[in-house]
Amino acid sequence: MLRRLDGAGGSWRLLQSKASSFQCGRGVRAASLARTRLDFQAIDRKWQQRWANNARSSRRDGHGSREKAYIVPMFPYPSGNLHLGHFRVYTIADVLARFNQMKGRKTVLPMGWDAFGLPAENAAIERGVNPAAWTIQNIGKMKEQLMAMGGRWDWDREIMTCDPAFYKHTQRIFLLLHERGLAYQDEALVNFDPVDRTVLANEQVDANGFSWRSGAKVEKIRLKQWFLRITAFQDALLDDLDALSAAGRWPERVSAMQRNWLGKSSGARIQFEIEDQSNTQAPTRIEVFTTRPDTLFGVRYLALALDNPIVTRLAKQDPALQAFLRRVPFPPDSKDGYLLPQLQAKNPASRFVESGSRVGQPLPVYVAPYVLSDYGSGAVMGVPGHDTRDFEFWKHVHVEGGSADIVVVPDSAPSLESIQVEDQPILHKGRLTHDCGPFAGLASDEAAQKIVTGLDDGGFQAALVENWRLRDWLVSRQRYWGTPIPIIHCNSCGPVPVPLGDLPVKLPELKEGQLKGRSGNPLEEIDEWINTKCPSCGRPAKRETDTMDTFMDSSWYFFRYPDPRNEEQLVAPEAADAWLPVDIYIGGVEHAILHLLYARFISKFLASTSFWPSGGGLDNKGEPFRNLITQGMVHGRTFSDPQTGRFLKPDEINFSDPKEPRLVATGERPVVSFEKMSKSKYNGVDPSACIAAYGADATRAHMLFLAPVSEILEWDEDRIVGIHRWFHRTWRVVQYLSMNEFDPHHPPRLPNLQRLTSKEMSLYLALQKTIESVNVSLSETYALNTVISDLMTLTNTLDDGLASRDANTALHYHTASALLRMMAPIAPALAEECWEALHLPRSNTTIFDHSFPVVIPEAEMKRLQASLLQSCAVQVNGRLKFVTQIPVPPAELAEDPTRKDELMRWVLEKLAETAEGQKLFNGITKSEEILGDRRWSKTIVVKGGKTVNFVTEKVRH
Repeated sequence: MLRRLDGAGGSWRLLQSKASSFQCGRGVRAASLARTRLDFQAIDRKWQQRWANNARSSRRDGHGSREKAYIVPMFPYPSGNLHLGHFRVYTIADVLARFNQMKGRKTVLPMGWDAFGLPAENAAIERGVNPAAWTIQNIGKMKEQLMAMGGRWDWDREIMTCDPAFYKHTQRIFLLLHERGLAYQDEALVNFDPVDRTVLANEQVDANGFSWRSGAKVEKIRLKQWFLRITAFQDALLDDLDALSAAGRWPERVSAMQRNWLGKSSGARIQFEIEDQSNTQAPTRIEVFTTRPDTLFGVRYLALALDNPIVTRLAKQDPALQAFLRRVPFPPDSKDGYLLPQLQAKNPASRFVESGSRVGQPLPVYVAPYVLSDYGSGAVMGVPGHDTRDFEFWKHVHVEGGSADIVVVPDSAPSLESIQVEDQPILHKGRLTHDCGPFAGLASDEAAQKIVTGLDDGGFQAALVENWRLRDWLVSRQRYWGTPIPIIHCNSCGPVPVPLGDLPVKLPELKEGQLKGRSGNPLEEIDEWINTKCPSCGRPAKRETDTMDTFMDSSWYFFRYPDPRNEEQLVAPEAADAWLPVDIYIGGVEHAILHLLYARFISKFLASTSFWPSGGGLDNKGEPFRNLITQGMVHGRTFSDPQTGRFLKPDEINFSDPKEPRLVATGERPVVSFEKMSKSKYNGVDPSACIAAYGADATRAHMLFLAPVSEILEWDEDRIVGIHRWFHRTWRVVQYLSMNEFDPHHPPRLPNLQRLTSKEMSLYLALQKTIESVNVSLSETYALNTVISDLMTLTNTLDDGLASRDANTALHYHTASALLRMMAPIAPALAEECWEALHLPRSNTTIFDHSFPVVIPEAEMKRLQASLLQSCAVQVNGRLKFVTQIPVPPAELAEDPTRKDELMRWVLEKLAETAEGQKLFNGITKSEEILGDRRWSKTIVVKGGKTVNFVTEKVRH
């Protein structure tokens, strides 16, 4: 009889007597199940509703284990719509969470919203909407999309950074930093966005000097700003990267990017005298940092950053310099420079050489875009003979030619004579030349120390030092929609922290349309909010009107998930110790520097407070994320005009022949490529539309299958049919097995492995290898695309095995059961549907109450592998001699093309153990002796040892 599945649309299940359940061949089976097609959307609805209603299926406690799995994907900004990049990261997170839950771990997969930021405020300015209302509305839309993808989110831990209950604790962290002297106010030259009218961190200005958000040309102005002293943690932030890189816990490229951003370098501070020829002022001194003090005798010029105070002063009287500075931004590789004609510098190395030496000649001083104001003191000594950047600049600006002095020669050089080069500098260390006075002949490192000591003894204040690229974190933003900085400014007491009992300092309510058409910071104009009393003296005072950089919110939000409703503490110490650090953190590589670096800083700081007393243990050192997965971007199919290169809208393409799209206007073939998805390229894909068309499970599996997690994914919907074929084949297998109505609580006992046929043993070993591979992929390598390919292969093997008239019911049930449990993290709704269909009606079970399959011990695997036999056809000169049975070669031997010779020797020795082989080889058992038999000029082993051909000398010639 036929029984329709509840809520599964057109899906049917066939019920027959157990007596006939496995007595049909493939033809009968196919005919019996011909009508079994799946309605994926109906299955999604059914199980998502059941998960929502069934408290037991949403339990997060695992199966009694105390081991935890705290899995956090980077939370999204609530723009209103999830894109495929969101869908990818959240699918990865959900798969790993479900896997860990089935492994018996106490699993948390929280979700929150990075809800502060400029887009909401800009929407308020442009359309007059309330930023809070706009944000909450968008969160509602995105939450619906997240729920539609079939995730097992812990919504009871949901947070929003714009919620006063959350940012109360952001303010508490700021005050803790302030109390320790790690939050301070200082006047600084800052990047100012004239459109958004706010300060930007250096990281938010692109290489050409434009704002990352508005695209406006960034201006440099001086403002009093709030900073966090991240530099106090720079040594720990650098040193602890080694532990994160160990055993592949963090991608090496992320660690390398952070090391580069921290930018630790060893060198020397050296002062140069600068004389202004246009006035009679005494010479001034300017300090440079160099990693190569041994090249001091090769300095040909000094170069100053565009915003160096000397440049700023001279520009007031130099119209040409003003014009040069107005050319900002310069290209990143600019070789331009402006000669400051009134300035000359003196090389401090001149004190070591005789007068008249080139080292004693005045040095020109340039303004150069390539000099960074935040590296060293914003000045560099130009050594074109030993630095590529200096060499290129010198060739470009020096009117007398681009030759450069070489003052350090390789150790292998025949002499210590100085030379000049015109093609390229010498970058490596070596020995100093005769032009280097008393240091001639010394090795670079020894010379560097002695030069610095000699300069310092002569009053030039030189010193060997370490220099860092890292600068303190500027957190002030002149905007409304952010966390208010909890400081009150009093004319008598100065900056005074807001008392803890007065937190949170809430943002004032805005009137309808209050921000429309306005720019700048509206907090400065809301008198009833800004005017208050000093907590210290009680006199009239004013609130700080700057709000915090939104990176401050994201630097600690993962501390809040373990204890989201704690009103008094940002996290209870016992909750922090129980759940932190995050076991797996997932997000885009574009956050490799800023977000991750700030999160590490705040995490290490909190580990020094009472909030996280353990810091995750001695081996963790206060790091927030034990393992990091950085997923690649999702690129979409993009069409452009072959003549103009213009990106084409979908309605400009004729897709009547999907394989040969044409331009509607001209009939030409468009240029087809895969590009980063963006509105300007008309290549965006709405994940909700994909779910509606193909189902959530198919969209998830297709997303994972298309590319390794860390690589760029080229989204191609045409290939999703392969996932549907796999799903239907799985369903067909389950329907066929469901004729037996298994009890999931009392499944059939696995048969005696010693009695399995060779074909059955092959299926059992295929299952074990799949279990082993999938477990490694989900717990170590995160190669989720190979998980799906492994499961597809196992599904095909199982389906083929069911065609046999004497199919082993218990073995096939255990294989199908393991297959479905391994599928469950990837395709949860389909796995639930299949699990329900496989078992007795009303068995009241969810697949997630059952454990993830575990592979048998390695020794048992090898023993079973050795017992597995295969036919081996032995030929002589291509003619069949005999067919015998030999063990199946180990997979690592048979499948590795680089080990063909090993496979050949293995097969020959196994053949020698058979009666037929003993007769052919005259009792010889060693492969070396068999191969040395003069009867055979060549031995060929193919098909993994299933065919062996011996070629005689006569045939060969």
